[in-house]
Amino acid sequence: MTESVSQAQGRELNMGRDSSWLIGADIIAVFLALIGQIVLTRALITEDYGIFIIALDVFATTFLIIDLGLPTILARDGAKSVNQIWPAIWRIYRIQFFCMIPFMAIAIIGISITDNDWSNYLPVVVICMTIALAHIFSYAPRSGLRAAGYASLEAWSKVLERLVTMSGYLILYYLGVNSVGSYALAFLIGAVTGLTISILFAKLYLKSSAEPSDWSSLGESWIDNKSLLLQSLPFAITLGVLPYVVRIEKFIVAGTMGVESAALFHVAQIAWLAGLVVPQAMRAALLPILGSFRREKYRFDSVINKSLDLCFGLLPVGLFGGALLITFILPSAFPQQYTDGSIGASAVQLFMILLLGWCFTLVATPSYTALQAGNNPWIFTIFIGCVVMFAAIIGFVLIGYYADSKNNGLYAAAIASTTSSAFLLFSSLHLARLWDIIYPRRIEFLATIALASISCYGFAANSILALSGIALFMFTPRAWQVMRTNVY
Repeated sequence: MTESVSQAQGRELNMGRDSSWLIGADIIAVFLALIGQIVLTRALITEDYGIFIIALDVFATTFLIIDLGLPTILARDGAKSVNQIWPAIWRIYRIQFFCMIPFMAIAIIGISITDNDWSNYLPVVVICMTIALAHIFSYAPRSGLRAAGYASLEAWSKVLERLVTMSGYLILYYLGVNSVGSYALAFLIGAVTGLTISILFAKLYLKSSAEPSDWSSLGESWIDNKSLLLQSLPFAITLGVLPYVVRIEKFIVAGTMGVESAALFHVAQIAWLAGLVVPQAMRAALLPILGSFRREKYRFDSVINKSLDLCFGLLPVGLFGGALLITFILPSAFPQQYTDGSIGASAVQLFMILLLGWCFTLVATPSYTALQAGNNPWIFTIFIGCVVMFAAIIGFVLIGYYADSKNNGLYAAAIASTTSSAFLLFSSLHLARLWDIIYPRRIEFLATIALASISCYGFAANSILALSGIALFMFTPRAWQVMRTNVY
């Protein structure tokens, strides 16, 4: 057996180890991204900054369909046959390339007919389009590494990508550059670096000298491209609408209240999105495990219970850590107009409302991932579609009603986002049919929701009620135990 074949055997999946690597890396990456955002807000005028973040979000959402849900299928099934992961990555790339061509044509046509204001930012728009593509093509090798038990390598690729981007921002800022195109180019260099490192890691650890002979070892979905695309279709549709779950309120704010209000809401969301890396990393680590156990109910339920322990234990850490960090750092890190109320509400208080939404999203991690790993992926698609529809309706109603006041409109956007997160939690529990697991734990479940809600209200109102969430730290030892064990 050659070394490459041996390397392609992978490592045993471990929820605690893999979650720890991904959570740690994502926290570092988001911290670096936060520094980058601070640099951007200080180097660019508010209008340029708003155009940059909106362009990034638009392409991130519209181009994500090119993903086709194939990396998700690879993450779910890859552990069954690690030797097939490397050829599966290139098989995914071939399919995605043909899907990319019409979307590129649509994007070019769309850019050519934009109004004059957007045409002035044409180089930035093109760079943001390329950044979105680089991110999309990094998903397959990272999913392959994770499915093979090399979540640590996926983690390193993310950190190095952010480190390169942030270094570029700092160099430009030190040189006194205030061109939004230059900062967009630095972001592109970081994205391409992350993609390149991901592919190199996958080649080094997953490439086998043996040619793929039996794709069915990955599952029936991989027998031919038609079966693969049909199986991935629910995830592809889901990915097409999923980004709107966290961006819909910002788009509504931009459309009804202007780019400056969208930039302010984005600053409040930065820290909230930073916190979301925790449930995202947990989902990434859980998916291969639940995917391999989806036909073994006892082991499947055991993993769900362990992941709930992890969620309950991490919640107070994120709750108080996020509130304290933002209270003391955000006002001094970002320009004054984002926190003094001169262009709307304070980003600090907006974050405190969004913080409760983070708590709901964290607790929803096991049920969300259970839907992804389930036997019927269309249920997951229906779930995400319902969440986006709910978010759009409540967003348009609340933000539209208060749009005449920038202060009230921004608070309405934060409340709409948090309400949508609550809907995500309870709808995922219902569709994943996990009430039989939640019911025996109903007291700690309800206590967690109630205490987190009271604490977030206390933080927003500067009240002593914020301290009520301290009781939640009683769950933290169990979370630590889960991260140290691999027993399901």
